[in-house]
Amino acid sequence: MKSIKIISTICITLIIFGCNKNISVKENTKPNVLFIIADDLNCDLGSYSHPYVKSPNIDKLAENGVLFGNAHNQYPLCGPSRASFMTGMYTDQTKMTNNNVLLRTTVPDVITIGQRFRQQGYRSVRIGKIYHFDNPSSIGTSSADDIYTWDQTINPYGRDKIEEYKINTLKPRQYGGTLSWLAADGTDEEQTDGIGATEAIEQLENFSKTGQNFFLAVGMYRPHTPYVAPKKYFKKYDRESIKVPVSSDKYLESIPAPAARSIRIKKEQINLEESLAQEIMEAYYATTSFVDAQVGRILKKLKQTGLDKNTIVVFTSDHGYHMGEHGHWQKQTLFDNATRIPLIFSGPGIENGIRIPSSPVELIDIYPTLMDLTEIETPDHVVGKSLKNMLKDPNAIVRNSALTRWRNGYSIKTDRYRITKWGEDGELGYELYDHNSDKKELKNLANDSNYLSILDSLKQEIDVRIADAKLKPKGVGRQFEQKSYLKAPNLTPGDLYDKKGKRTYIKPADE
Repeated sequence: MKSIKIISTICITLIIFGCNKNISVKENTKPNVLFIIADDLNCDLGSYSHPYVKSPNIDKLAENGVLFGNAHNQYPLCGPSRASFMTGMYTDQTKMTNNNVLLRTTVPDVITIGQRFRQQGYRSVRIGKIYHFDNPSSIGTSSADDIYTWDQTINPYGRDKIEEYKINTLKPRQYGGTLSWLAADGTDEEQTDGIGATEAIEQLENFSKTGQNFFLAVGMYRPHTPYVAPKKYFKKYDRESIKVPVSSDKYLESIPAPAARSIRIKKEQINLEESLAQEIMEAYYATTSFVDAQVGRILKKLKQTGLDKNTIVVFTSDHGYHMGEHGHWQKQTLFDNATRIPLIFSGPGIENGIRIPSSPVELIDIYPTLMDLTEIETPDHVVGKSLKNMLKDPNAIVRNSALTRWRNGYSIKTDRYRITKWGEDGELGYELYDHNSDKKELKNLANDSNYLSILDSLKQEIDVRIADAKLKPKGVGRQFEQKSYLKAPNLTPGDLYDKKGKRTYIKPADE
C-alpha cells in the first residue's frame, strides 16, 4: 500500500508541474547588477596607467569591459556625492552638501537606484558603505543609510575597527579626516572589507541557487583613512622609490583665494617631511591593493556561479583624492585630483577592452545607464544621462562637459579644458587649465590673453551647466534644506571614559 501511495504522489506531482502545459515557470531574463564602490579611491590604478599601484583585479575588470578615463563626481565629499549618484541628481537638487544628512530629510519622495530595482522585482542588498557612513566611527552600523533603498542590509565589522587604537595618525585619536595608517596583522578575511567581500560571496552563492534577480551593492570602507591593510600589501611597494609631489606656497598666488584655501585647509598635512609622505603614500597604495584583492574575490565568485553571464558589473568611487598634489592631501577641492574618479562597466552586451579616455561623463550617469541596460523605465527626476550608447560605441558622445560643485565654486571638465568659477557671478575668480599641456593643472590660464576666446566660451558653458543643475527636476517631489544631524564623538575600542565622556585611559598601541 505504501508503494502505491508513493507512486500516486509522484503521478500527481507530474500532472501538476510537468504535464499541465498551461502552467509555466517564469524565468528571470533581465540582467542582474553588481555595484562595487570604493571609498576615497582616486585613479591611481594600473588600468589608469599609474606607475606604482598594483591593482590586477580591477585592471582585469577593465579589460573585460569599458573604462571611462574622464569621469567625474558631482561633489568631492562622501555624503553629498553618494546621495547624488544614488538619486541621479546634482547637489543643488538633492539639497545635500554636507555629510551626516539623511536623504529623506531633503528629498523624501525621491526614488533611489536600489528602490527602483525593488519596484521591478529585484532583490536590493547593501553590504558596507553606500550612503555616507562616518569612517571609521560608523563601521558596523547603518549610520546615514536609506532604508527604502534596500530589502536587506549587512554591516561588516572587522579587526581594523577593533584594533583602531594601533593606528598611526597625525593627530591623536583622529582618523577619518586625518592622515592615518596601519600595516595590520592578520588576514584579509578579518578586515571589515574582507568580511564584506565574504558576505558578497555568500549572497552571490544564494542568488545562483534561487534565480532571483538582484541589485547587489558592495561598499568598501577603504582606501579611506585610516589606510589599514594586512602587512603583505605593504610589502608590494618600495617606499623609497615613491615620488612625492612638490608644491610651493608661491603657486597659491596664481589661483583664486577659495582655491588656495581648499588646498591649505588642513594645517597638520602641509609640508610633510619626504620620508613621512612616502610612508603615507605607501599605506594608501597598499590599502588600494587590499581593496583590489577583495574585488577580485567577489568577481571570482561571480564567475564560478555562472552569474557573470547575466550580471552587469559597475566599479567606481565616490570622488577623487589628492596624494600631495598641489600640496594637498585627501579631497574637497575642484582640481582633477578630487573630481576625477575611476568608472568601469562590464557585463553582457558591453564591449570588452574599451577605453574612453577623453569624453566627459558623470557619476550621476550610472543611474540611467543601469535603467537602460536592464530595460527599466527611468524615473522622471533623474537628470543624469545614459551611457548605454558609449558602452557599445566608444566614439559616441553623451556630454560636452562634466560638472562638479564644491561650496561656492563650480567646475566643468571638457575633453581638453577645465574651467572653475568661484562665487555666484565669478567675482571670486576663475581658473582655466589646458590638459593638452598641463594635466596636473598647475598653470592657471584665466589671465592669459592667448586663451581669452576659449575662456569666454567656457564661461558661457559653465553658466548654462550651473543653471541646469539648479532646476527642480520633474517628479522629484518635496525638497528641503537640512543641516547635518548632531553626533557624539568617536569612541576608540579599548579607551575608557568617565561619566561626563572625558577620556581617562588611552589604550597603548603595543597592548
